Amino acid sequence: MFTGLVETLAMVTRLEPIGPGIGLSVRSPLVAEGTQIGDSIAINGCCLTVVEVRGDELTFEAGSETLGRTNLGMLTAGSGVNLERSLKVGDRLGGHFVTGHIDAVGTLDARREEGDWSFLWFRVPRELTRQMASKGSIAVDGVSLTLVDVEDERFSVALIPHTLAVTTLGKLAVGDAVNIETDVLAKYVARQIEFTKP
Repeated sequence: MFTGLVETLAMVTRLEPIGPGIGLSVRSPLVAEGTQIGDSIAINGCCLTVVEVRGDELTFEAGSETLGRTNLGMLTAGSGVNLERSLKVGDRLGGHFVTGHIDAVGTLDARREEGDWSFLWFRVPRELTRQMASKGSIAVDGVSLTLVDVEDERFSVALIPHTLAVTTLGKLAVGDAVNIETDVLAKYVARQIEFTKP
């Protein structure tokens, strides 16, 4: 479980084929400190398990399912990624509950700069917007954000200068792919409504 409050922007150092998947290595002194093999780390919002620690470099394995359902398969050495260590019992929850299980890959549909702020529209499958509401929560590439407007197949968010500076969202261009996770509470509500329909 995560909060969607990205701890650091890190860099992919290596990508190596492993069976049907890849070994994905990232460098981050902050996140590597105290991290052990078996720990869960969210990379662009996708929960992966640490399989190797070498100094400030962490290595993960991502299978074909993960690569096909997230934007991790589009990464290259040098790509920037958002990192967050898993939530510990007793930690402050400043964002919202994020599971690290990606629902779909969306794309940046439009971007408007408003001074130091940015207003972004993301296009997603229609079944996901049914789990969204204005002023509700969404995780985009692992970043907990507040929804501004929700339409049938897209939604908007307003990003403050801090978020633009310390996450991958600041450099997004129209057409770029992002990992989307809807609010887990909205998933449960949608499931209950489905079962109560006649």
